[in-house]
Order: sequence, then C-alpha cells, then structure tokens
Amino acid sequence: MTARLELVLDCRDPDRLAEFWAAALGYRLLGRADNYRALVPVEGGGPKLILQGVDEPKGPKNRMHLDILSSDIEAEAARLVGLGARRTRADVVAEHGMAWIVMADPEDNEFCVCRGDDC
Repeated sequence: MTARLELVLDCRDPDRLAEFWAAALGYRLLGRADNYRALVPVEGGGPKLILQGVDEPKGPKNRMHLDILSSDIEAEAARLVGLGARRTRADVVAEHGMAWIVMADPEDNEFCVCRGDDC
C-alpha cells in the first residue's frame, strides 16, 4: 500500500479560503461537506487540500506552511496579493541558495513564495 499526502488547513471561512487557494495553486473545488472544502489540482500531480472550518482563532505561527515555487517570486507575490494575500515583511529572505517572500493568506496563515536553483 502506498501512502498519499493530503493537507488540511484550519480556517474560519472555508468558502473564502477555497476561492483564494484554488486561484493561488491552480486547484479546483472537488466538493464540500459541512465545514469542509476539498480542493484538488486542475492538472493532477499535487496533494489534495482540505479546508476545515473551525471556531477557534488562528494561533501565533504556523508549525507547517506551504511553499509556492516560482521562477519570478516578485511577480508571483504580486499576483497573490491581488487575490487577497499580503506580504508579512518587505524584504526577500535569502539562505542556502534559495530566496523567498513570506506571505499570509486572507486569514493570516503563513506561506512562502520561493525561488531556488531548480525552479
């Protein structure tokens, strides 16, 4: 049996975040059930993303976050800002041959837009 990956993100408004993450990642809404929204890649090849509506507010910092890979991180960050994201800091972080922009989705869940040697 092969294990597969599915990511689950707690949120306050799963419909709003489903719209954001579908546009951000090139995913589509697979379905909804109660407080859950399931997103899958339009072209396959990535994990399913489940948005789970919860009552409690987001805590301080995510223990895990998504990285969106792009050859032009400034253009990708600008596109995501247009969808409702925000940059959490003005500078670009650079370490170990990688560069990334730290961002937050419309509910302040952190993610990064990353450029690396193999993008």
